[in-house]
Order: sequence, then C-alpha cells, then structure tokens
Amino acid sequence: MQLTYLGHSCFLLETSHARIVIDPFITGNPSCPLALEQLSCDYILLSHGHEDHTADAFALAQRCQATIVANYEIAEYFSAKGAKTHGLNPGGGHTFPFGRVKLTLAHHTSSMEAGANPRYMGVACGIIISADQKNLYHAGDTALFLDMQLIGKAGLDVAMLPIGDNFTMGPDDALLALEFLKAKVTVPMHFNTWPVIAQDGDAFARRAATGGHAVRVMKPGDTLAV
Repeated sequence: MQLTYLGHSCFLLETSHARIVIDPFITGNPSCPLALEQLSCDYILLSHGHEDHTADAFALAQRCQATIVANYEIAEYFSAKGAKTHGLNPGGGHTFPFGRVKLTLAHHTSSMEAGANPRYMGVACGIIISADQKNLYHAGDTALFLDMQLIGKAGLDVAMLPIGDNFTMGPDDALLALEFLKAKVTVPMHFNTWPVIAQDGDAFARRAATGGHAVRVMKPGDTLAV
C-alpha cells in the first residue's frame, strides 16, 4: 500500500485493489504538485463539503467513473449531478471491493457555496480506511475531541491529522491527539497552504518525538509505504 501527499488535505491511496483519492483539492491548490488530468482513481472519499476538500470531486468522478463516498447529504448532492456515489454517516461503515470505509465524528462545519446563503452539506466527518490488513485514519478538518481515544482503538497504522490552527486544531492540540490516537505514524496536513494556516511541520515532528510519537512530514508529491 502506498500513500502520496498531494498538498493541503488531499492524498492518493493505492491499495492492492483500488486507487483512492481523499479530499480532492487539485485545481486552485497552490501546493498540489500535479494537474487534475494527471490523476486517476476508482474511489473518492470526502470528509466534508468545503471546497478545499471537494473542489475536484465531481470532475474527477466523471472522468474516471469513480464512486464518491461521503456523508449522506454530500453523496446525494453529487448523485443529483450524475456521479456514482455511496452515502454513509458517522458511525456507519461499508465494505467495498478494496476494503472497508467507516465515517467517524469530526468537530467542524460543512457547507458549499459559502456566502449569504451557504448550502448545508451535513456533518463533517473523519474517515477510517481498512485495506490490505492496514488501518488508516484521515481526520478531515477537526478540533481536538476526546473520542479520538475510541478511534485509536482501531489500531491505526497511519493517521492524517490537521495542524494548521485557525480552522482546525493547531500543533498544541494535535500533540494531544497523538496521545489519543496512538498511530504508528502520523502525517500532518491542512497547513502551509495559505499564510493563515502556516505552521512549522518539522518543529511539530520534533515535539512529537519527545513524547515517543513518530511523525512523518510529507512534502506535496512525497510517498509513504504503509
């Protein structure tokens, strides 16, 4: 299994049976190392509705005939536009040909077309992916919450955790999340895309190491063997 970081909170996960893109934000993402046309996948997993997590979901789904997996409201939204979708909600999971996807809690908002009349897109979620005898957790955009201790009981090989602050947890809360999740390795995300979420990923990794936690700071384009 191989995990490639595409900047912000977007990842490509390649299992033995599928290529999975998580939170596709390619177009307009200043940190993404490739163009949308260079990316192909079988499934698209979405943590919530904000455009920096869903911007390219429909275009990618249409071009690749990929299935969008998301909360019920987001799945219904993209289904109405003509995409193949599978809706879930927090606490629920489904077994796909490549493995199992389960949605978890996340403390954040979820909408599209923000402004005077934002379109409600259900609750924000985290995502647990179980495939090839590995468990990965993409926290989505979230604040720190105590139930991360329960998520950690899944036995996490990799956790993808926001550290940018302002819109999500920052480095201090993320250090506590490491204690709750107890992943074998944690990959920081949702930082340095814009000045308002600028953080020193290497400094975070050094602080984590003092607590016995392995953090892999990935630059956009870097790949991690899981």
